[in-house]
Amino acid sequence: MPSPYTWTPIIVSHTVFAVTSLMLGALLLRGRKGHRAHRIMGWIWVGCMASVALISFAIVGPKGFSWIHGLSVFTLGALVVGVWFARTHQVRSHRIQMISLYVGALLITGLFTLLPGRLIGRAIWSGLGLT
Repeated sequence: MPSPYTWTPIIVSHTVFAVTSLMLGALLLRGRKGHRAHRIMGWIWVGCMASVALISFAIVGPKGFSWIHGLSVFTLGALVVGVWFARTHQVRSHRIQMISLYVGALLITGLFTLLPGRLIGRAIWSGLGLT
């Protein structure tokens, strides 16, 4: 099994989907809601978020799964609920669900990737000459 701390195709895919989700999510939160473009971009965002969560199950450390994998399960369930809210025209619930996912599953979790012991954290800090 390759080290989880190297840039394998799995980790690159996970990172690309996460960064795409982060950027697309920001556009969705900032833009006009409910129109065709919002729905199309929303489906793409859901696909990217689901990909981030599913790919995480292929990223396992030497000790096996960690608490972060529990967040991946939660994210998948929350995506289903968020889509259901949109499909049943529960706009306020949809908004709350998707903003919560964006903040919790992307922003807060993303901050943890910046820790020095994590792959992306090591790459950033060493690139800046801080490690």
